Amino acid sequence: MSTVLEIKNLHQIFEPGTINENHVLKGIDLSIEAGDFITIIGGNGAGKSTLLNSIAGAIPIKTGKITLNGKEITKQSVIKRSKSISRVFQDPKLGTAVRLTVEENLALALKRGNRRGFSLAVKAKNRPFFKEQLKTLNLGLEDRLNTEIGLLSGGQRQAITLLMATLQRPDLILLDEHSAALDPKTSQTVMNLTQRMIEENQLTAFMVTHNMEDAITYGNRLIMLHQGQIVVDLKEEEKKHLTVPKLMELFQKNSGKELNEDELLLK
Repeated sequence: MSTVLEIKNLHQIFEPGTINENHVLKGIDLSIEAGDFITIIGGNGAGKSTLLNSIAGAIPIKTGKITLNGKEITKQSVIKRSKSISRVFQDPKLGTAVRLTVEENLALALKRGNRRGFSLAVKAKNRPFFKEQLKTLNLGLEDRLNTEIGLLSGGQRQAITLLMATLQRPDLILLDEHSAALDPKTSQTVMNLTQRMIEENQLTAFMVTHNMEDAITYGNRLIMLHQGQIVVDLKEEEKKHLTVPKLMELFQKNSGKELNEDELLLK
């Protein structure tokens, strides 16, 4: 198995040297292998979002090193990384352009990371491809290519955002609590779709979640953060028989602190 992403000694300190100094990430070392579907969980202030933003390039890195497929990207911008790293946010509104149609949004996603000139975004030859891709979502969206995406439900938009994030087969997809803003039934639909798309496209994924059940159910590896450090890292067989009580016991054993489920659910 080849290493897709490697993080070495990553520290993130906000407002250093001031009374408000906050050392969020404390020496994170992490290797993500091709085909990994990693779920990451932790309480409020554990560093989940900061880690995701650091990988995406949204937060500059001053201490540490990030390598993607053997190439260092530590100083690369979000735009530069976007060709290789795609992201789905918690808010369905953030992943799409609301006044554009479904096919226009898909056309933009198809050009991710490529040079763009002054030409028609939607080409007739791409419409059959867009319809075919939308049909795989099983939501009837293949017949709504000309619908403004802002008129769709949150679940439909999030499903399309997932599709947009995978059209170019990124080296890594970051899922930022992408089902948290949806109602329970829709959230389940999006999660099942997520797993299917990752497996069928053989993607490498990194998913932050506040839901311990989802963290246990999905993916082949689970990581728990606490106060900026990795305190639990379970792979394959270790994760397969995991339960919420066992996860909490592991957390207490490795961190020396007690944690109740509410602390995680409250993010």
